[in-house]
Amino acid sequence: MAMAKCQTNTKSEMTQMEHPLINNVNDLTEAQLTEKINELNNKYMIAQRSGNAHLCNQILMALETYRNKRQEIYNRMKNDTSGHEDKIDIS
Repeated sequence: MAMAKCQTNTKSEMTQMEHPLINNVNDLTEAQLTEKINELNNKYMIAQRSGNAHLCNQILMALETYRNKRQEIYNRMKNDTSGHEDKIDIS
């Protein structure tokens, strides 16, 4: 009996969606988000090796949720210039 393989499509090939049952990402710190992303990456590799395509899709949706929130935090930190006005520009 053949096992189903998890498809690994690039973002340009398929639109990712966030997991509908994850709703507390606003309470997580950047370190907690990174930890959850690492845990889910490990679980995704296991699901991929086992050939469980449905589980792979669920994990990818959860990963997308946590990655989006982490990117939002990074963008906010990048755009936050408060507190740096008194620094000397050496460029």
